[in-house]
Amino acid sequence: MAKKLKQDISIGANLRKYRQAINMSQEEVASKLQVQGLDIHQKIISEMELGKYSIRISVLLALADLYNKPVQCFFMDLNRYDKEPPEKSLF
Repeated sequence: MAKKLKQDISIGANLRKYRQAINMSQEEVASKLQVQGLDIHQKIISEMELGKYSIRISVLLALADLYNKPVQCFFMDLNRYDKEPPEKSLF
């Protein structure tokens, strides 16, 4: 029996982890993105980290640059399934 994929998978925890790793506040991140011409405020950074805001690709790329991480890092260790991962196939 196949497991169901979650409908909305949040990368917010990873965004928070990488922001905190460089010791920046949400306000500082928003300011850096604004300098790059992105209309982002602290509230939006908060909502992204809480999984309540759909992130534009341009913002995701800017965050990867700011955090000095490849974009793929934002998608690591996500819980993709409603319950448990699917059973491994023997084939």
